[in-house]
Amino acid sequence: MASLKDVAKLANVSLMTVSRVLNNPERVKPETLSWVQAAIQQLNYVPDLSAKRIRSIGTKNKTIGVLALDTVTTPFSVEITLSIEETARAHGWNSFVVNMFSDDNPDDIVNLLLAHRPGGIIFTTMGLREVHVSPKLLMHPCVLANCENKGEPVACYIPNDEQGQYTAVQALLAAGYRRPLCLHLPVNHLATVRRRQGLERAFHEAKINPDALDHYYMQYGDEHYRDIPGILLAYIHQGKPNFDSVICGNDRIAFMVYQTLLGQGIRIPQDIAVLGYDNLVGVGNLFLPPLSTVQLPHYEIGRLSTLHIINGDSHQERVLVDSPWLPRESF
Repeated sequence: MASLKDVAKLANVSLMTVSRVLNNPERVKPETLSWVQAAIQQLNYVPDLSAKRIRSIGTKNKTIGVLALDTVTTPFSVEITLSIEETARAHGWNSFVVNMFSDDNPDDIVNLLLAHRPGGIIFTTMGLREVHVSPKLLMHPCVLANCENKGEPVACYIPNDEQGQYTAVQALLAAGYRRPLCLHLPVNHLATVRRRQGLERAFHEAKINPDALDHYYMQYGDEHYRDIPGILLAYIHQGKPNFDSVICGNDRIAFMVYQTLLGQGIRIPQDIAVLGYDNLVGVGNLFLPPLSTVQLPHYEIGRLSTLHIINGDSHQERVLVDSPWLPRESF
């Protein structure tokens, strides 16, 4: 691999001149700039970004390190890391991702991230959750995306799940539905608790006791999505549901509900309305009929978290990001 010295030798200039071309080309004479750029192209020289980051300590290090807990391995939250990358580039910054899996030693992963000398750190997770942020990370500009710290306050950007569910259930009630079957995510999940609060607020405003509705909480683990058909069928007697709609904890539950209802000859939305949540990447528009759901604002969370680092924000607040309601054709 070509070095900075190789470029300087081919262009017949000093190492300092090559450095200026890479970092401050406006300070180089056009003729010299052309020679050096031709040498870079001929040698396929790639700048050493890690060395550049080390040299930048004490100035403005425009690199964001992303500590991704299960994030880039799933389709649900990939928009967070995509947004971080695009936002960083748009502002003249760059980013890199270090993945952390459930069986990793957190200290080892934190040390690996910090070895790259980031100018700021974004800690992100798949699925809203509480995390323990290493004190080592808090010695640097740090923000959380889609998660909250269990210890001292750390700035975080998370979905406004309570408001998102409230808005969606309001729309369901406005359409005339009063007897939903509520199929929730696992009971102690942060999103479950807050979405239940939004549901209850909407029903209280409609003068309906939410505790009188039928509620089912899914067990932890993807294998328990297969429990949904049995739960649903328990509320259908002789082909007739004893509910007029289904409020689903996420779009994956809604997918199982669609299959079960349609398999029983029950039409959506003519017979039963279905409400999802998440706007599952690549799937939301493929339901027939298209699923009315709530958008998890992962892209916006990534954008705001990145701007938090770039702008040098220092607050330690929890910022709720709007989760837009997406009305489609399932009611």
